[in-house]
Amino acid sequence: MINIPTIPIGESLTIQKKITEEDTALNYGSGQLENLLATPSLVALMIEASAKLLDAHLPEGYITVGQMAQVIHEKPTVLGETVSVKVEITAFDGNKVQLAMHAFDEVGQIGLGNHVRAVVNKSALLSKANERETLLENRDF
Repeated sequence: MINIPTIPIGESLTIQKKITEEDTALNYGSGQLENLLATPSLVALMIEASAKLLDAHLPEGYITVGQMAQVIHEKPTVLGETVSVKVEITAFDGNKVQLAMHAFDEVGQIGLGNHVRAVVNKSALLSKANERETLLENRDF
């Protein structure tokens, strides 16, 4: 078992991204909003920041995987604006790490949320995934 509490509670990371056409709602099949940041893009930025913060502290062979994300996308952000996402470690529970997430554009806060990531052995995870794939390949329909 890995000892993850060596990562300090309160440690944080902020990442930034300029919003491009591929980040817009139109690319996610959610209608006609071709110039606004899509919620899935915001969530992806939050997850990226969380993984970067945690994975940098882990020994070789270990990674984090997402288990839960709750996000409130409060305000619209237009194409070309820069979004900043700050994630902060708030708690540990076994191999699970809880994070608070806040997102801002150039005007103010646009979203917030909570995220839980689990620390896992990468080889063990891939082995389990391969077992599941084999089960699918051997199904009779």
